[in-house]
Amino acid sequence: MKDRLITRSFICILAANFLLYFGFWLLVPVLPFYLKENFSCSEAAIGTILSCYTVSALCARPFMGYLYDGFPRKPIYIAAFSLFTSVFLGYILSAFLSLFILLRIVHGIAFGTVTVGGNTLVIDITPSSRRGEALGYYGLTNNIAMSIGPMTGLFLHDSHLSYNHIFSIGLLSCALGLLSALAVKAPRKTPVRRPPVSLDRFILLKGIPAGIALLMLSIPYGATTNYVAVYAREIGLDVPSGFFFTLMAAGMGVSRIFAGKYVDRGYITQIISYGFYVVIVAFFLLSCCAHIITFSTFWCAFVFYLVPFMLGIGFGVMFPAYNTLYVNLAPNNQRGTATSTYLTSWDVGIGLGISSGGYIAQHFAFDAVYLFGSVLCIISMLFFNFYVSPHFHRNKVR
Repeated sequence: MKDRLITRSFICILAANFLLYFGFWLLVPVLPFYLKENFSCSEAAIGTILSCYTVSALCARPFMGYLYDGFPRKPIYIAAFSLFTSVFLGYILSAFLSLFILLRIVHGIAFGTVTVGGNTLVIDITPSSRRGEALGYYGLTNNIAMSIGPMTGLFLHDSHLSYNHIFSIGLLSCALGLLSALAVKAPRKTPVRRPPVSLDRFILLKGIPAGIALLMLSIPYGATTNYVAVYAREIGLDVPSGFFFTLMAAGMGVSRIFAGKYVDRGYITQIISYGFYVVIVAFFLLSCCAHIITFSTFWCAFVFYLVPFMLGIGFGVMFPAYNTLYVNLAPNNQRGTATSTYLTSWDVGIGLGISSGGYIAQHFAFDAVYLFGSVLCIISMLFFNFYVSPHFHRNKVR
């Protein structure tokens, strides 16, 4: 019973995470079209506006890690979940670009807060001997949402459903997720008496090298999730782009199930290294689609759909390993800080990927975005293998 993983609280937090991310992923591929059709924004402007969400989440996360470590976690988690849900109503009522930008900033702050809380709570309510497996299943709910959300959003958009109706569906999803989050029974946590405020209370200093490698890795990921549908249209590939996310989620689902168990056996850095190879090849193939289509539409479509499955495999094995890496670098009273540092690094890269992806695409083309991403992943892999991995083994606390 001590190592029991499946409990009512665990199931509820999985459901809450799935419904939260479904609302999130529902909008990801739709918002570029929304900004272009409703406000006539350019590609560069779209990238800048959408990156506000990630930048605001990034700014919130270090402070939220501090709060989650020092105060009861569930009330903060519930408050952030409530704010995240209510912003969907703001999207429905907004009629001005300036108001939309403000709502995206607030949404990012709420997202940054609620995701730190969810990741930290799932560690609290599961046995340490099965932490990698628990994080794998927890992340799998994100992947399932990613397989359904973008495809649903693009389907609704292509069916000429109004944007307000799409926002309403996101609102309903997150409201149901909030109800599931309320049912989670978190262990009682006595507030920790903290020393004077210092940098290591907001950022896990020992995790900075790993964060640099993760940042470089997430830049092309951000450019892919936000622009792949636009990229397909640019090169003239007439295929359902929503299926791209389904295949990515399928790859993540398959890999997460096995990766978490190997992480629990101690193969943390090895798992991450293996994932790099798959991701590098996938981004390179994605950049090649713009050239393959000039010879064969069939083979271009084949490669276009092979890429997301490869990305899913690569990122699916790396996510639970990276999360565990951060947790293993921190003492128990800095779990929130470790989680926020991990997610902050990811958010910085996502934001840079969104903003730089739009800028590069406007001056060159989207295939250059993914070629650059492949090169960036090679640099990240070399840095991880030769510096981050030895640093982790010298400094881990468990």
